[in-house]
Amino acid sequence: MPPKQLHYRTRLFLILFLFALVPTALLTVLWGVTIRSTLPIVTGRAGWDSVAATGRRAIAAAETAPLNRAQRAAFNEHERELASSLEQAERFNYLVRRGGEAIVLSSIVVLAAIGFGASRVAGHLSRQLSRPIDELVEWTELIRRGEQLPIAPRKRGAPEFETLRQRLKMAAVALDLGRQRAVEAERLRAFRESARQVAHELKNPLTPIRFAIDRLRRGSPPELAETVEVLATETERLERTARSFAQFGRLPEGPASRIDLGELVRYAATATVPPTMTLSLNVAEDLPMILGYHDALSGAVSNVLLNAVDACNGAGKLTVTVAASTLNTRDAVLISIEDNGPGIGSQQLKRIWEPYVTNKAGGTGLGLAIARQAVWAHDGSVSAHSTVGSGTKIEFTIPIGSANAGEGRA
Repeated sequence: MPPKQLHYRTRLFLILFLFALVPTALLTVLWGVTIRSTLPIVTGRAGWDSVAATGRRAIAAAETAPLNRAQRAAFNEHERELASSLEQAERFNYLVRRGGEAIVLSSIVVLAAIGFGASRVAGHLSRQLSRPIDELVEWTELIRRGEQLPIAPRKRGAPEFETLRQRLKMAAVALDLGRQRAVEAERLRAFRESARQVAHELKNPLTPIRFAIDRLRRGSPPELAETVEVLATETERLERTARSFAQFGRLPEGPASRIDLGELVRYAATATVPPTMTLSLNVAEDLPMILGYHDALSGAVSNVLLNAVDACNGAGKLTVTVAASTLNTRDAVLISIEDNGPGIGSQQLKRIWEPYVTNKAGGTGLGLAIARQAVWAHDGSVSAHSTVGSGTKIEFTIPIGSANAGEGRA
């Protein structure tokens, strides 16, 4: 079993501490050795010892020699000077020895002070570097598990760490969105397959049923006329349901073309909104053309408009806006449809894009699901905002020049 690795902060502290202390210790030892080895040379201790020895031998020899008074006086004067010089040299040597010891001791004290300072600085730097890194490592684990990143105030550290935090949050949001898209795409594939099968099973018997109803209309007695009309009405409803399932079961196909979304929305609003409602249509000038599928987008806009008209019972106010926008740094066109109906509760608002979710009697719950599918096929985004009692706003944002009919198909 490999030994347990030291924590990053501990390793960083040791690196910084040794980086400051080792060179200082080496310099201190080198300085002490140099002082201890050079001081005897500088003081001339060996030379003075040699002078003392030869001087003593000279004095001993001179004391036995016959000298006159003047020579004796000069000899005594020289002996006194020599003794005084030797005494001064001995004192100097003593001071040098003590000075060397003091220098070594002061070097040790300085080394200890530098070591203490280095430990404080290394501890501070290791904390400043390791805390943000530990935090970011923890964030990567949260991102791996798909958990939400903490919303915390800015912590200490270099500004680059704060930039890295923001970039990591952006990456987490993008990754979470990608996960949601992948899960939603898988769900939509399953829903579409079910819708295709339901549409197929409905269409097969509807054709002979319609023919049978036509024969009944021609040959049934008057008392069965109302019954035949009921059969015809319900058959038409089933046909509409089958068409809705068939439409949901397939993505836009064929070649894409350039589309003027302003003109598309203007025509859809004029054709869909009844005159009993107040329509405010705001289409920006010089909107860029998008590359897409006209029928799919027209159906998506019409579905939302019809929902808004139904929510207002055909007598409210509808505000439709088409303007330039951006989506993930790409130029885009925003379509906003807002009504002043009763609004949608927060729990129900989360599910309005899901297939088969509806509050309308006889509805299939596929209108908004088809609309979202069409927008996603263009690499776009959808959003819904609603306040109970104030109305609902649906927004489509469609980027320019990218029609990806394969979105969610794989």
